Amino acid sequence: MNTKKFKTEQEQFWAVQYAQDYMRKNSRFDEELGVKAWKGMLAETEEIKTVLECGCNVGRNLRSLEHVLPEARKSIIEINEQAFDFAKSNFAIDRSFNGSIIDSAFEPGSFDLVFTMGVLIHIHPRDLLANMERMLDYSGRYVLMGEYFNRTPVMLEYQGQKDRLFKCDFGKMFIENFSVKLVDYGFLWGHVYDSAGFDDVTWWLFEKD
Repeated sequence: MNTKKFKTEQEQFWAVQYAQDYMRKNSRFDEELGVKAWKGMLAETEEIKTVLECGCNVGRNLRSLEHVLPEARKSIIEINEQAFDFAKSNFAIDRSFNGSIIDSAFEPGSFDLVFTMGVLIHIHPRDLLANMERMLDYSGRYVLMGEYFNRTPVMLEYQGQKDRLFKCDFGKMFIENFSVKLVDYGFLWGHVYDSAGFDDVTWWLFEKD
């Protein structure tokens, strides 16, 4: 049983309450389609040798990146202990932290690419900029965010609970608050990419100034 203390009710929910169900939902996917999606998202990048995924769950994206960036060293942050242990056991992980993004402590500029995929949507809006800032601090060059988009911030019920899923223009928030430039952006239409684990995800790729 996880006995850690968490700073927010969102962290508690994802680390403990919904952990098992979420792991099951992320355990099966179309690997070939996932590779295609990642090749598209990283098409405008170069020389990525180190990667940090913030919120890896059981490693769906890590599996794709084994094909797309086979030589890159992969590191992870994962709040759920069971998912963290699974990823550590099934992938070649360089550095790792079991906890929240904001509680992690890697050295600044440690990773060529820092990314989230469906993670920032579960962080309360009041805590969002602090988490984005931590990601940017860890990045030596690129930050990629793949999240649910909405032009105006909105909270949706998730599994019948409030304050568990938030949609906004994450890309606009990031570029307006930090010294970065937009490299590329796109949309993974669920009609095509659901079987690869993507669900109408909008993604933004930024480079540090």
